[in-house]
Amino acid sequence: MPAATRVDTPGPRVPPRSGRPAYDNGPVTTPGDATLTRPDGLTSAEVADRVARGAVNRLSERTSRSIGEIVRANVLTRFNAILGALFVLVMVTGSFADGLFGIVLVVNSAIGIVQEYLAKRKLDQLALLNAPTTRVLRDGEVRVVATTEVVQDDLIELRTGDEVPADGVLIASAGLELNEANLTGESDPVPHAEGDEIMSGTSVVAGSGRYHAQQVGADAYVNRIAADARKFTRTRSEIQESINTLLRYITWVIVGALPIAIWSQWRTVGDQGWREVVIRSAAGVVGLVPEGLVLLTSVAFLLSAVQLTRRNVLVQQLPAVEGLARVDVVCLDKTGTLTAGEIAFEDAHALEGQDADEIRCALGALADDPNANGTLTAVAAVVGPPGWERTQTIPFNSSRKWSAACFAGRSTWVLGAPEVLLAADPQPSPPEVLDRIRAQVAELADSGRRVVLLARSEAHLTDATLPADLTPAALVTLTEQVRPDAKDTLAYFAEQDVAIKVISGDNPVTVASVGRTVGLDVGEPVDARTLPDDEDALREVLATHTVFGRVTPEQKRAFVHALQADGHVVAMTGDGVNDALALKDADIGVAMGNGAQATKAVAELVLLDGRFSHLPDVLAEGRRVIGNVERVANLFVAKNAMSLVAILAAALIAVPFPFLPRHLTLVSAVTIGIPAFFLALGPNQRRYLPGFLGRILRFAVPSGAVAGVAVITAYLLAGSSYGVPRDQFADRCAVEAGAKTVTDVACWQTGSGATITLLTVFFWILVVLARPFRLWKGVLVGAMVGLAVVAFVWPFAARFFNLDAPLPLVWQSLAIGAAGAAVVEVVYRLSPSVRQAHHLRD
Repeated sequence: MPAATRVDTPGPRVPPRSGRPAYDNGPVTTPGDATLTRPDGLTSAEVADRVARGAVNRLSERTSRSIGEIVRANVLTRFNAILGALFVLVMVTGSFADGLFGIVLVVNSAIGIVQEYLAKRKLDQLALLNAPTTRVLRDGEVRVVATTEVVQDDLIELRTGDEVPADGVLIASAGLELNEANLTGESDPVPHAEGDEIMSGTSVVAGSGRYHAQQVGADAYVNRIAADARKFTRTRSEIQESINTLLRYITWVIVGALPIAIWSQWRTVGDQGWREVVIRSAAGVVGLVPEGLVLLTSVAFLLSAVQLTRRNVLVQQLPAVEGLARVDVVCLDKTGTLTAGEIAFEDAHALEGQDADEIRCALGALADDPNANGTLTAVAAVVGPPGWERTQTIPFNSSRKWSAACFAGRSTWVLGAPEVLLAADPQPSPPEVLDRIRAQVAELADSGRRVVLLARSEAHLTDATLPADLTPAALVTLTEQVRPDAKDTLAYFAEQDVAIKVISGDNPVTVASVGRTVGLDVGEPVDARTLPDDEDALREVLATHTVFGRVTPEQKRAFVHALQADGHVVAMTGDGVNDALALKDADIGVAMGNGAQATKAVAELVLLDGRFSHLPDVLAEGRRVIGNVERVANLFVAKNAMSLVAILAAALIAVPFPFLPRHLTLVSAVTIGIPAFFLALGPNQRRYLPGFLGRILRFAVPSGAVAGVAVITAYLLAGSSYGVPRDQFADRCAVEAGAKTVTDVACWQTGSGATITLLTVFFWILVVLARPFRLWKGVLVGAMVGLAVVAFVWPFAARFFNLDAPLPLVWQSLAIGAAGAAVVEVVYRLSPSVRQAHHLRD
């Protein structure tokens, strides 16, 4: 069979370059065809046949919910059920104006459905564009297809960085090594030879190979094991956890308050008929339902994700937007993050006694590799192949940090990290020669160059073990281009008190040089090979140092664990397979769009254009979501607390609930619903502070209780001087069957007074939560006050909402509301954590 090609799009097969090992396919038995022996893979007709049979590698994971699930999630909720039942009961009374909250219920659900559907379309399109792909041979051509389009018996080609998409048996291997940590928990690469069985869910860390897909889709091993590390894990969201906890509390409050509300209203207004009892009880319970809180939280997440897609950031899990805002340590891989990720060959410095021409030929021969790593690819761009015949390949591995090749009639050549090759035992070169070489390496690395050592041996390698006669031959220097936006990005993180840890597999001196270029205070760089395995000792080193070089993939993972154990929220960026495990275990994994598929598969965020400078945008979006959701949650919880206090107080002193449902609809609209929508989507640069739920409860519950006490006070005082005497209320103010409103305006006055007081207190809560003030916030609050005034002074609106307040009653109710607002201000000032959160806002 011809050698593996480097074709990434459908097209004619390319003959192998000199020195490349050829694959030789023998007969392979698969479940699909008993004697599939063709070396050119399936034909298009055979692929179509397998698709028709369902033998396709389609997985159950989806990028978003289906339309049906979106509708159910936004409609079939416990609070919608409560509000829906109350709406039906109020409609039965004939008081349609008091059922206005039902319209709000429908609008909220509709907005949630539409917003999530639009976001779903956008995210699904992006996920499709960035879906994992697999190389297959079909009709004699190497083609790149979506992993989900792989069919049973497909001939699959694997290269470094690829994920194994299906189960099968290798028919060819060129130094293939797989990371099987997802299946076994062991992170050491496992070599695989021809005839070995390989499993889906693993990834290629070195070498290349070909095999026929035997088990695909649901039959693949990775989809049949329960404890698979590749299994989807949801990013932790403090907001969602807190909101869910809050909703559980509120549900139990409603369960306890509902019978109290019905009983107390039956006692106080039962003589006016069952309709009045239903309306007053419904008003109390409606106030306990945070009908828009979940909607606005979801909308904030979704719109943030869509906004980030416009900046080439794919959010694979919505809570990741919030998660990055909680991050206080970012671990960066130098290559591909601080630098452009593409290195250029600069020169080969022949060591004493070595022939420069032979060294250049050796570099060209090493680079003439179908599975060349980044270093050899850079060399191949400058140095052509000399035509040597390759007889053995030891592919590069990030753990051992070297690669090698044997050539017929010539020396074996090894290329790798100088520290590793110079430490080979035994070492034939004299110690003083090794010291001079180390000094040259340090000098070149100090200048910011990347340095690798080329060494030779006369031994023929049979495995990944350095030969005993390894002799240094040349120092190869490469240069990296620092990203132009890296310095500003790191400066932004420094301003936001986010610590930076540069973790690289390169020479620590080289990494430190790049760090200084981008403005980092690098301190003393650390060679990771000297680090202890003990986590406590590692935590101490990480706390005092910034730059780490020669870090292995296992150590990157250990770094993440150690930082998390020290109480940090960790983000990890990377683009290579060696970063995949660390990205998986970090709180937030950020992959580069040009990175390996295995890396992108486990990341929560993918920077589609590979620009590290997008991270401040994500951080800002996350902070906006956290700060704004906290604002609106305070508004909703304060209303819930007010309603509970009013229900309990009305039951205790045996008075009607102060409001009709239409009153609370008005108050909710102008002090909570409309402002919350704008506040949830507005700018907010508040830094993250832990304790989301605690701050809400410390401010919203006492503030809402203050509002409830003020409302009952205003209602009682209004009833003593205004309105209709209690003995006439049943005759003049009861709701008749089919009546849309009560025509005697005197019946409206006590509730109007309570509504004015509630508006006053809640407008002040809104002012507190909108701090620090900006012009747009002032306009928003002013517009809401204007709408409230219109509801009282416009005859049509006043009749619709049953509002009538003589001027003395207005002043009386405003005074009580002002007193309540003053207490709210005291509550705010006595809550240091709440004030601190406000001082850090936009």
